[in-house]
Amino acid sequence: MEIRHLLYFTEVARRHSFSVAAEALYVTQPTISKMVQNLEDELGVFLFNRAGKKVELTDAGRAILKPAQDIVKAFQNLSTELDEVAHLRTGNIRIGMPPMAGVGYFSQIAGGFSKKYPQISIQWLEFGSKWVEQGLLAGEVDLGIIQLPLHDDRFEIFEFVCEPVVAIVGPGHKFFKQRTVNLQDLSNDKFILFREDFALHDQILEQCRRLGFSPQIAAQSSQWDFIVGMVEENLGIGFLPENVWRRNSRKQVQMLKLEGCPLCWNLAVIWEKNRHLSFAARQWLAFAQTALQGNSPQNSATKEKRNDREANN
Repeated sequence: MEIRHLLYFTEVARRHSFSVAAEALYVTQPTISKMVQNLEDELGVFLFNRAGKKVELTDAGRAILKPAQDIVKAFQNLSTELDEVAHLRTGNIRIGMPPMAGVGYFSQIAGGFSKKYPQISIQWLEFGSKWVEQGLLAGEVDLGIIQLPLHDDRFEIFEFVCEPVVAIVGPGHKFFKQRTVNLQDLSNDKFILFREDFALHDQILEQCRRLGFSPQIAAQSSQWDFIVGMVEENLGIGFLPENVWRRNSRKQVQMLKLEGCPLCWNLAVIWEKNRHLSFAARQWLAFAQTALQGNSPQNSATKEKRNDREANN
């Protein structure tokens, strides 16, 4: 039995497909099928039920899945540590994040980090917070940027921003000339929301439920600029973090602050507690924490208090 046998087995189990697992591992389907069959022959059991479109684990497969995953992860950690001992200061980092997060915070960080560590490449994977959490646990990303809250103690968290969410309306909306609005006043409007894998999607709907209404959803998207475009065409109202809107505002779309509404875009960098971080990932994390320290909610609160004192003097 080789590590490759276990790696291929765990990937097929995760993907429920030999072809998709083969694509993810950059090998041919016959190769991965043969390796899994060799493992089954060695163990003397069938690990997968191959009937139907989806490949499912047998009882024997379920029994060895967790130990196999632990062995694969331990081997990957060992390989990383050996690379570092050999002073190989190169590498690739996979970072998952919501598309909006890059607008106001991470483009400059990416540029500064690249200048300091030109041999380290970064792959940015843009998905909603829910996918990022699952991607970390599945080993598909090394670090994640998500919208809080996070109800999972398997992650370490570095919280770095908390800013209000605002509504945006198009030129034909009755509130276009206003500057503020109550969320309840929008109960008869059509909502244009981020997809269900975005935490902001659930937070908006939960706040509506607390106010006693369930909005009609006209459209969902993963792209904030597409949402703004649909709002501009009067297809419905949208919701964005205030900072994202101010950086990308349009004349034909009006921002409305939500009065008495606790909706907040609270971002954090997260990583799995019990997973070894590579040299590249640790350096990026340290670099990002230093760059983002001034944006942390605690520092933002301190700045607001200082500004209030200065205004009163």
